[in-house]
Order: sequence, then C-alpha cells, then structure tokens
Amino acid sequence: METTNAPPGSAAKRSRTELEHGDAKMEPALNSSRDISGESSSDDGIGPALPSSAPKKKKRKLPYEQLYLAALPQSPRYSKSLMHKDQLSFVTMTPFTDFLITSSIDGVVKFWKKVAIGIESVKEFKAHIGDIKSVSVSQDGRSFATAGVDKTIKIFDVITFGQSLKLLHRESTNTLCEIFSQSYSYKLRHGLCVGCIKEVHLYLYLQYLKRGESQQEVETLSQIHRSTVVAMAYNNNYDCVVSADESGMIEYWSPAGNHEKPDTVFEYKSSTNLFDFKKTKSVPTSITISPSGARFATFSFPDRKVRLFDFASGKLYRTYDESIATISDMQQAGTALQKLEDIDFGRRLAIEREIENPALQSKINVIFDESSNFVVYGSILGTKVINTFTNQVVKVFGKDEPFRSLNLAIYQGQPQKKGVITVSMAASSNPLLQEAEERDPMLVATGSGKVRFYMFTNETEISKSTRDIQNEKPRNINAGREADVKVAETGHGAILHTTYGDIHIRLFPEAAPKAVENFVTHSKNGYYNNTIFHRVIRKFMIQCGDPLGD
Repeated sequence: METTNAPPGSAAKRSRTELEHGDAKMEPALNSSRDISGESSSDDGIGPALPSSAPKKKKRKLPYEQLYLAALPQSPRYSKSLMHKDQLSFVTMTPFTDFLITSSIDGVVKFWKKVAIGIESVKEFKAHIGDIKSVSVSQDGRSFATAGVDKTIKIFDVITFGQSLKLLHRESTNTLCEIFSQSYSYKLRHGLCVGCIKEVHLYLYLQYLKRGESQQEVETLSQIHRSTVVAMAYNNNYDCVVSADESGMIEYWSPAGNHEKPDTVFEYKSSTNLFDFKKTKSVPTSITISPSGARFATFSFPDRKVRLFDFASGKLYRTYDESIATISDMQQAGTALQKLEDIDFGRRLAIEREIENPALQSKINVIFDESSNFVVYGSILGTKVINTFTNQVVKVFGKDEPFRSLNLAIYQGQPQKKGVITVSMAASSNPLLQEAEERDPMLVATGSGKVRFYMFTNETEISKSTRDIQNEKPRNINAGREADVKVAETGHGAILHTTYGDIHIRLFPEAAPKAVENFVTHSKNGYYNNTIFHRVIRKFMIQCGDPLGD
C-alpha cells in the first residue's frame, strides 16, 4: 500500500469556505469516534464528550406497592371506638381465626369476632386481679395466653372462648410467648415460655396429651440469660426464640433439645449487630416477628428507636429514631413530616414524656403488614406506616386524633371468604363471589391513658358524634376519693369532756372499723354534744349518747 504525504503548507492554502465545510465534515467522525472506513479508531485523541450534568440516582421502587397499600385501611381517621371499664393494655388479632382480643389494666379480657364489616362482641373474662403484664397468641391463632401481677397465667381456647389452663407461678411474670415447635411430639397441646420479674431463669411449660389425659412438664432454662428477660418472640419458620434481657443482650435459642442457637442462623454473634443495644445502653421492650419470618422489629428505651433486623444474619436493616431530642430538632428546623403549632407540639411532647413510665413501656409495639414490607408504629405525629424497602413514610393514621397510639394490631383478611376459590370461580362474574372476596382491613390501636380502643377502616363517611360507642357504663371517678375520705375519718383515741372531768377513750379501728367510723363521724358532727349519761351502774358501766336521754 502506498502512502501520499501532503505538503506542509497545503493546509494553510485552503480558503475560508473550505475550512468551514471541512470542519463540518469532520464532526460526525469525531462524535462517533470512528474513521471514514467505519472501523474503530484508537488513535483519536479527543475521546467522548463529558456529560453536561451528573446522572440522576434511580429511586428504589417496591414491586406491587400500590397493591400492598390497597390492602391497608384507607381512612386516616378512626371510624369507631369501643370501651373497657379501665385503661386498655393490649390489642391482639389472632391469625387464621379472625378474633380481636383486648385486655385492660383491671385484668379484664374481651373477645371480639371479625365479621363482614366491623367486629362483634363475643365474651368477657375477669382473667386477673390487677394489671395484665404480657399477652401472647399462638401461630395457628387457636391459643391465647395472659400473665398478670397476681402471679397467675391464663391460657384460653380462642375457638370455644373458654379458659383451658391456669398456671400458678411463684413470681410475677414479666413476659411470655406461645411456642408450637415442630421439634416436639405432635401430641404437644401448649408450649409457653415465661420470663419472671427479678429472675434470670426462663420457664418452659409444656402440656402434652397422652392416652387421652393432659400432662404438664416444666423445664427451667438458666443458661440463656444473666439478667431479667423483658421481651420474647417465637419464629416458627426457624423454630427459634429471640429474647432480650434488661442489660440489652439479645439471644437466639431453640425451644427443643439442648436449647442452643439453631444452625440455620448466623454462626458467630460477633458478625451480627445484636450488640447494638448493649452499645447504646438501651433495652428492647417489644419484639415482633414479621409474617414471612425473615425479619424482626424492636422498640427500645431510653433511646426510643425502632430497629429492623434480618433474622438469619442478625444484621441491622433499618433504624428509625423517635427520640424526643430528634423530634424537637426536626420541629425547630421545619423538617418534620408535619409542622405543628407550638401549643399543639408542647401538648404532644408532654404525652411523649409520660410514656417513658416503665408501666407503659411494655405496652408499646411495632407491627408488620401481611407482606412484611411495611412496619407500623405509633409516634408523636400519629401512627406511621413505613415502606422498609424504599424507606419512605407512605401513610399516617390519626395524625389529628386526640390520642397517642401505643399498642397496635392489624387485620387484612377477607372475613366473608369460605373455602377454596377455583380458577373458574374466580373468572366468573358472580357478584356474591366478588363480595366474599372483598377485603375489610382494620387497624386497631390503644391510646395513652384511654379506656377505648380505636379502629381505622375503609369507611369514609365518619361522624364524630356517633363513632364513640358507649358500650360500658362510665366509671365513677370520685368513688375512690370518697372512700379515701371515709378512711380518713377514723382515729385511735378520743376525749369526752363532762361536768365531772375528762374521760380518755381508746379506739380500735383495726378490730371494729365501722363502729369507730360511726363514732368519729357523729363526734365531728356534734351529735353527742349536751347529752346526758342516762344510765349509770356502779362499778359496771355508764351509758350515754342518746339525744333523748331515755
């Protein structure tokens, strides 16, 4: 191949028009970085042009997000509220059996059945004398357990609304969780793990059905924790219990066998983020397992953070800070989800400080939706629904309602669905079948210091005057005060002033409280003034106090 070199001065002899046309002909080659023959040219020193601006970061999007959101209640305001006689402690929705179970600090447990629209009252129990410390429902929704300050544990059969078992314990129960492990015999009826106040031991109650008779076994687990256990939850997918103690330690253990950590989770605890509570000197007060079993959520004090962990690896997935300091900073900076008026913010902040009371800390929980992609928990701005995949707040329930939600439960099923729907049935245009397939989602919440539980549904026409149902007689608030006044009208001594001198009398309210109360009340009212001793028997008795003197 021959090569012809142009003379050095040939480029300078081109006219102005030829230079402009020549530059225009060169542009396609420079932009495509290819020579005239169509082959790639590596000798071109110009290279590709720099981008005019940085490429936009692609936002994460959860597949079928709108479908998941449609399965949540649509109304931001509660449509109905029902009462207990005293403040609500817990609300629990049983899986598969569709029952709502509510409990209050006076030891009362109520069963409600989910129907096509709303709920219906079924039965009420006086389960405990005093407050209920912890509740738990089984994985199949057939068993419900409560633990009270009266050192008793009650287990209820949800289907028959009856009490099936009563356990007496030497100490008050701090937390409990229902266990139905596949590692046990198929004859296991109930499995219940109990953590007690001021004890580091865990107690595993197992009830078997052998030869038609119920037999109970109790196993003491003393090697799992070194401090009092405050929260527990059972993951049926991994056959594993995750528990937390008051020192901030999280432990995984199997309810069967030697109670060691299952082989299906992390190998070394040092590779996890489970020491995060210990580092921040905080204590988890609630643990919730997602329906898929892949994650679990915690709420802790005093840092007031919601943490999401991957169950298998123990790695921290998400953290949401709901501390008072963070809330105040966001309010001042104007970066909060909702800008509140100063008076309203101060009122809500006072309620936030009240829930730091240890009696209320165990009542706060975090729940998942049925897809395990959303977490729901109460905050100063209302009940938040957060998409954990995109890390965005997608809904806020009750942001303008006069209560601060604490304990939550959610129902997302189809209350009228009966049996299995075939493909041909689903493809048909049967209006009755379509009605049965409709969902009736419901979010239930308790309020701080409230005797009501509140239900968020799909109802849009809500009347504030009729949504609060008076299903209980109002409690007499002054009854306790009047009783205190009556108790105060007592004493251990009195002095009778007579015309012959004073008589000192000793009273015994412990032996005869009513008689002493009557005497003290009449004395203060002047009932005995200016009366006579109408009966005098020497060396035996004197009798007085009759205003008529007969």
